[in-house]
Amino acid sequence: MVLPEGVVVPPLPYLVGLGIGIVAVVALLYAISPPVTDWTVVSFAPWMATGATLHVLYLQETFPDAVRPLFSAGAVYVTTAIVAGLVWIVATLLTAARRNASVARYIGTVGTGVAVTFVMFSLYKGTQTGTLEPFWPVIGGVLAGVIAALAWLLLSFTVTEAAAVTGMSGALVVFSHSLDGVSTAIGVDVLGAGEKTPASQAILDLAARLPVADSIGVGWLFVLVKITLALLIVSLFEEYVREQPRQARVLLGIVAAVGIGPGIHNLLLFTVGA
Repeated sequence: MVLPEGVVVPPLPYLVGLGIGIVAVVALLYAISPPVTDWTVVSFAPWMATGATLHVLYLQETFPDAVRPLFSAGAVYVTTAIVAGLVWIVATLLTAARRNASVARYIGTVGTGVAVTFVMFSLYKGTQTGTLEPFWPVIGGVLAGVIAALAWLLLSFTVTEAAAVTGMSGALVVFSHSLDGVSTAIGVDVLGAGEKTPASQAILDLAARLPVADSIGVGWLFVLVKITLALLIVSLFEEYVREQPRQARVLLGIVAAVGIGPGIHNLLLFTVGA
């Protein structure tokens, strides 16, 4: 079993609604075939953060009962994907009549506005409950950026052209998994948080059996594994991006979402003490 504990299956009516919604959005996207560029992938990063933020708000008991199941663990990412997909569709249709307009700019601008709004609301609720503790989450965000930058430089100086070919999409993958790794390490080693994903817990358990566990903790091994896997994936995608750039970048975006969603979720959760 590799799925995290705590994933909630919403009641049947919500489950059916989410299923119909995501199928409809995917079908519309397939029909209009919107552009997928390097910046298109990056423009969805705020939406990935939005999904994570909405679940933190769910844990802060923000939503009314009528819509609360849409933001439970698992369901929240489908809900966010439906909304983000609709924005992508509308942006594509709007820019069709404006030759110089950028679909990615529309997606990123709307996504940033939505993400910032929900993050600020979550922080506000944290101040209301007196649980706001931003120090370690800020340190984690900066450290994740530094580690990702160093890893990307390392990849750039290898014999492959993976960094140049995958571009910003590849860089987002590396940063997102650095963020997930560092946030998990801080949670486990500094803040005493638990890990719900069995595969991740297995890595932490392995690190706990090493001689250095008492002196430097166990999270470092998880960060190392996450960064190594991210670099390996980006390297393997080099030829795929050359041959089928559209499909490859969509998959890179999904890989990035798997990292940035949990990473943002961890840091915001630690910040607001939910």
